[in-house]
Amino acid sequence: MSDTARRVGTVSRGIRCPIIREGDDLAAIVATSVLEAATIEGFPLRDRDVIAMTESIVARSQGNYASVDAIAADVKAKLGGDTIGVIFPILSRNRFAICLKGIAKGAKKIVLMLSYPSDEVGNGLVSLDKLDEAGVNPYSDVLTLERYRELFGENKHEFTGVDYVQYYGDLIREMGAEVEIIFANRPQAILSYADHVLTCDIHTRARTKRILREAGAKVVCGLDDILTAPVEGSGYNAKYGLLGSNKSTEDKIKLFPNECKDLVLDVQERILKATGRHVEVMVYGDGAFKDPQGKIWELADPVVSPAFTDGLVGTPNELKLKYLADNDFGDLSGEALKKAISDSIRAKDGSLVGNMAAQGTTPRQLTDLIGSLCDLTSGSGDKGTPVVLVQGYFDNYTND
Repeated sequence: MSDTARRVGTVSRGIRCPIIREGDDLAAIVATSVLEAATIEGFPLRDRDVIAMTESIVARSQGNYASVDAIAADVKAKLGGDTIGVIFPILSRNRFAICLKGIAKGAKKIVLMLSYPSDEVGNGLVSLDKLDEAGVNPYSDVLTLERYRELFGENKHEFTGVDYVQYYGDLIREMGAEVEIIFANRPQAILSYADHVLTCDIHTRARTKRILREAGAKVVCGLDDILTAPVEGSGYNAKYGLLGSNKSTEDKIKLFPNECKDLVLDVQERILKATGRHVEVMVYGDGAFKDPQGKIWELADPVVSPAFTDGLVGTPNELKLKYLADNDFGDLSGEALKKAISDSIRAKDGSLVGNMAAQGTTPRQLTDLIGSLCDLTSGSGDKGTPVVLVQGYFDNYTND
């Protein structure tokens, strides 16, 4: 390796920005923040760098908020306002509790059906070991609240300390609705209690809706069907409805950002004009990864990235260096090994799917991989870096 060869591959930098408010020119703020960071910190921008911004600042700049009352009005209009089966919600004060307030306010009675032993993204209600000890089959058994308490008692969330069964029941009652809580994993189990159903799962929602309709439900909606249009001037999301929303205040949510392809193209164009560099730009929300301690899958948004420039379409097309080193070129070392591997990388052509030298690489969408990196970089607290600059992601071993 020469003295001038690059020693660094991918770099992810959190970029500090002003606090974003409704109506701000977000494209200008993001481009300026990146350019100022590059000047002050002394790093150059390169072609195919990735500038990513959190969905939160996009939605805030759009003013995409809605109240509990707006949710209630839409739920009542679409599901009748009487008894509503609310099934498969995730257990989250940030993600679902405010939505549940609005849902309950739009109904006389809520039959809340919780999946068990955990919700869709891994928040646990009871351990598998306890299910085994009790002889409960989660694939078929429907438990009443009384039976759940009898078998498993109170179960507080490992990280939040909240008993979500009690918490959700109390929220519903506070909104003036009756509540009945059951535990089941087969969607059609709710139809013994209600035939107007709001399914709240995220990534399995299409299958759940199909099962319910085939089983005879009179009305089926998902969270993605609520607030798909403004209600008395509220925010909305035409594609995802309430999916991807977050708590803003005790009676208001911030929705997932609306169409923002123009935004990423605007940022891309501003950087090109300022530097001559063709960067890629994306909006990101939750990363797509799982916590091994709490078994929680991070992705509570409907997608990792709701908007991105065209250069981020697709999946990685990479060779596995350790496979080449140990198999194809196991008899080489030093400069001969470097040259052989470099030649193989330069010679790769077309899709590597099925090629043994690509096994073990990650066949995921680029936006899911880069968005996950950005989510981990920016964090969800007080880092103050809602924009992330990723450099060198598309480089390989041959790039100097």
